[in-house]
Amino acid sequence: MNLLWLQASGCGGCTMSLLCAEGPTAVEALSDAGISLLWHPALSRETGAEALALLQAVEAGEIPMDILCVEGAIARGPRGTGRYQMLSGTGRSLMDWTQALAAKAQHVVAVGTCAAYGGVTAAGGNPSDACGLQYDGALPGGLLPAAFRGRAGLPVINIAGCPTHPGWVTETLMLLAGGALAAGDLDGL
Repeated sequence: MNLLWLQASGCGGCTMSLLCAEGPTAVEALSDAGISLLWHPALSRETGAEALALLQAVEAGEIPMDILCVEGAIARGPRGTGRYQMLSGTGRSLMDWTQALAAKAQHVVAVGTCAAYGGVTAAGGNPSDACGLQYDGALPGGLLPAAFRGRAGLPVINIAGCPTHPGWVTETLMLLAGGALAAGDLDGL
Protein backbone atom coordinates (compact mmCIF):
# COMPACT_ATOMS: atom_id res chain seq x y z
CA MET A 1 0.00 0.00 0.00
CA ASN A 2 1.17 3.50 -0.81
CA LEU A 3 0.93 6.20 1.86
CA LEU A 4 1.26 9.94 1.29
CA TRP A 5 1.54 12.30 4.28
CA LEU A 6 0.79 16.02 4.26
CA GLN A 7 1.53 18.43 7.09
CA ALA A 8 -0.89 21.32 7.43
CA SER A 9 -1.29 24.05 10.08
CA GLY A 10 0.06 22.85 13.38
CA CYS A 11 3.23 22.06 15.26
CA GLY A 12 4.30 18.78 13.63
CA GLY A 13 4.01 17.08 17.02
CA CYS A 14 2.22 14.03 15.65
CA THR A 15 5.18 13.30 13.37
CA MET A 16 7.54 13.81 16.30
CA SER A 17 5.44 11.41 18.40
CA LEU A 18 5.38 8.85 15.59
CA LEU A 19 9.17 8.95 15.43
CA CYS A 20 9.26 7.93 19.11
CA ALA A 21 7.68 4.54 18.40
CA GLU A 22 9.84 1.71 19.69
CA GLY A 23 9.96 -2.03 19.21
CA PRO A 24 9.26 -1.79 16.30
CA THR A 25 9.89 1.72 15.07
CA ALA A 26 7.15 3.33 13.00
CA VAL A 27 9.14 2.81 9.81
CA GLU A 28 9.65 -0.89 10.64
CA ALA A 29 5.99 -1.39 11.56
CA LEU A 30 4.75 0.22 8.35
CA SER A 31 7.25 -1.64 6.20
CA ASP A 32 6.34 -4.96 7.85
CA ALA A 33 2.67 -4.23 7.07
CA GLY A 34 3.47 -3.66 3.39
CA ILE A 35 3.04 0.12 3.57
CA SER A 36 5.35 2.17 1.39
CA LEU A 37 5.81 5.83 2.27
CA LEU A 38 5.46 7.73 -0.99
CA TRP A 39 6.25 11.07 0.59
CA HIS A 40 6.36 12.87 3.94
CA PRO A 41 7.51 16.50 4.03
CA ALA A 42 9.87 15.97 6.96
CA LEU A 43 11.02 12.40 6.33
CA SER A 44 11.36 12.02 2.57
CA ARG A 45 14.42 12.79 0.48
CA GLU A 46 12.40 14.27 -2.37
CA THR A 47 12.10 18.03 -2.24
CA GLY A 48 11.32 20.80 -4.69
CA ALA A 49 10.72 19.63 -8.24
CA GLU A 50 10.97 15.94 -7.27
CA ALA A 51 8.25 16.28 -4.61
CA LEU A 52 6.06 18.33 -6.92
CA ALA A 53 6.40 15.72 -9.70
CA LEU A 54 5.42 12.99 -7.25
CA LEU A 55 2.36 14.92 -6.01
CA GLN A 56 1.29 15.66 -9.58
CA ALA A 57 1.68 11.99 -10.55
CA VAL A 58 -0.47 10.91 -7.60
CA GLU A 59 -3.09 13.54 -8.43
CA ALA A 60 -3.13 12.40 -12.07
CA GLY A 61 -3.62 8.78 -11.00
CA GLU A 62 -0.25 7.71 -12.41
CA ILE A 63 0.90 6.57 -8.96
CA PRO A 64 -1.73 4.86 -6.82
CA MET A 65 -2.29 6.24 -3.32
CA ASP A 66 -3.96 3.95 -0.86
CA ILE A 67 -3.71 6.11 2.26
CA LEU A 68 -3.59 9.89 2.57
CA CYS A 69 -2.54 11.00 6.05
CA VAL A 70 -2.98 14.65 6.97
CA GLU A 71 -1.45 16.15 10.09
CA GLY A 72 -2.53 19.63 11.22
CA ALA A 73 -5.58 21.77 10.61
CA ILE A 74 -6.44 23.09 7.17
CA ALA A 75 -6.30 26.87 6.81
CA ARG A 76 -9.18 27.94 4.56
CA GLY A 77 -8.47 31.68 4.74
CA PRO A 78 -8.40 34.27 3.48
CA ARG A 79 -11.97 34.25 2.20
CA GLY A 80 -12.03 30.52 1.37
CA THR A 81 -8.91 30.59 -0.84
CA GLY A 82 -6.60 28.61 1.45
CA ARG A 83 -3.78 30.98 0.50
CA TYR A 84 -2.74 31.46 4.12
CA GLN A 85 -0.96 28.12 3.70
CA MET A 86 0.65 27.43 0.35
CA LEU A 87 2.45 24.16 -0.36
CA SER A 88 5.90 25.53 -1.03
CA GLY A 89 6.99 25.58 -4.65
CA THR A 90 3.66 24.37 -6.05
CA GLY A 91 1.73 27.63 -6.42
CA ARG A 92 -1.26 25.89 -4.81
CA SER A 93 -2.70 26.00 -1.33
CA LEU A 94 -2.45 23.02 0.95
CA MET A 95 -6.25 23.20 1.11
CA ASP A 96 -6.42 22.64 -2.66
CA TRP A 97 -3.87 19.82 -2.60
CA THR A 98 -5.68 18.10 0.26
CA GLN A 99 -9.04 18.21 -1.50
CA ALA A 100 -7.55 16.92 -4.76
CA LEU A 101 -5.57 14.11 -3.15
CA ALA A 102 -8.38 13.05 -0.79
CA ALA A 103 -10.50 12.38 -3.88
CA LYS A 104 -7.82 9.93 -5.12
CA ALA A 105 -7.19 8.10 -1.82
CA GLN A 106 -8.65 4.75 -0.85
CA HIS A 107 -8.48 5.90 2.78
CA VAL A 108 -8.06 9.35 4.35
CA VAL A 109 -6.62 9.54 7.86
CA ALA A 110 -6.65 12.67 10.04
CA VAL A 111 -3.61 12.35 12.32
CA GLY A 112 -4.09 14.39 15.49
CA THR A 113 -6.77 16.64 16.91
CA CYS A 114 -5.91 19.52 14.58
CA ALA A 115 -6.43 17.40 11.46
CA ALA A 116 -9.54 15.78 12.92
CA TYR A 117 -11.35 18.80 14.36
CA GLY A 118 -9.21 21.92 13.85
CA GLY A 119 -7.62 21.69 17.30
CA VAL A 120 -5.60 24.54 18.77
CA THR A 121 -5.18 26.12 15.34
CA ALA A 122 -8.94 26.68 15.08
CA ALA A 123 -9.33 27.96 18.66
CA GLY A 124 -9.99 31.53 19.68
CA GLY A 125 -10.78 33.98 16.92
CA ASN A 126 -9.52 31.55 14.26
CA PRO A 127 -8.23 34.22 11.84
CA SER A 128 -6.99 31.58 9.38
CA ASP A 129 -10.44 29.91 9.28
CA ALA A 130 -8.78 26.60 10.18
CA CYS A 131 -10.79 23.39 10.37
CA GLY A 132 -10.34 19.65 10.47
CA LEU A 133 -10.67 17.39 7.48
CA GLN A 134 -14.26 16.28 8.04
CA TYR A 135 -15.15 18.30 11.15
CA ASP A 136 -15.12 21.98 11.98
CA GLY A 137 -14.79 21.69 15.74
CA ALA A 138 -17.65 19.44 16.81
CA LEU A 139 -19.68 20.15 13.65
CA PRO A 140 -19.65 17.68 10.75
CA GLY A 141 -18.28 19.14 7.54
CA GLY A 142 -14.79 20.62 7.71
CA LEU A 143 -12.66 20.89 4.60
CA LEU A 144 -14.37 17.79 3.24
CA PRO A 145 -18.16 17.49 3.39
CA ALA A 146 -19.77 15.40 6.11
CA ALA A 147 -20.80 12.85 3.48
CA PHE A 148 -17.23 12.41 2.14
CA ARG A 149 -16.00 8.86 1.79
CA GLY A 150 -12.62 7.62 0.61
CA ARG A 151 -12.61 5.42 -2.47
CA ALA A 152 -12.80 2.35 -0.21
CA GLY A 153 -16.03 3.66 1.32
CA LEU A 154 -14.93 4.82 4.77
CA PRO A 155 -15.25 8.37 6.11
CA VAL A 156 -12.13 10.20 7.25
CA ILE A 157 -10.55 8.09 9.97
CA ASN A 158 -9.79 10.43 12.87
CA ILE A 159 -6.90 9.56 15.17
CA ALA A 160 -7.31 12.37 17.67
CA GLY A 161 -4.71 13.31 20.25
CA CYS A 162 -2.31 16.16 20.84
CA PRO A 163 -0.04 14.62 19.93
CA THR A 164 -1.31 11.23 18.89
CA HIS A 165 0.25 8.16 20.45
CA PRO A 166 2.52 6.50 17.87
CA GLY A 167 0.88 3.13 18.50
CA TRP A 168 -2.55 4.52 17.59
CA VAL A 169 -1.24 5.71 14.24
CA THR A 170 0.74 2.60 13.34
CA GLU A 171 -2.05 0.26 14.50
CA THR A 172 -4.66 2.12 12.44
CA LEU A 173 -2.45 2.10 9.35
CA MET A 174 -1.66 -1.60 9.79
CA LEU A 175 -5.37 -2.40 10.14
CA LEU A 176 -6.05 -0.54 6.90
CA ALA A 177 -3.20 -2.37 5.16
CA GLY A 178 -4.56 -5.69 6.37
CA GLY A 179 -8.11 -4.90 5.25
CA ALA A 180 -9.22 -5.28 8.86
CA LEU A 181 -10.86 -1.90 9.43
CA ALA A 182 -14.48 -1.55 8.36
CA ALA A 183 -17.19 1.06 8.91
CA GLY A 184 -18.57 -0.93 11.86
CA ASP A 185 -15.21 -0.61 13.61
CA LEU A 186 -15.42 3.20 13.67
CA ASP A 187 -17.33 5.29 16.17
CA GLY A 188 -19.45 8.32 15.25
CA LEU A 189 -16.45 10.64 15.20
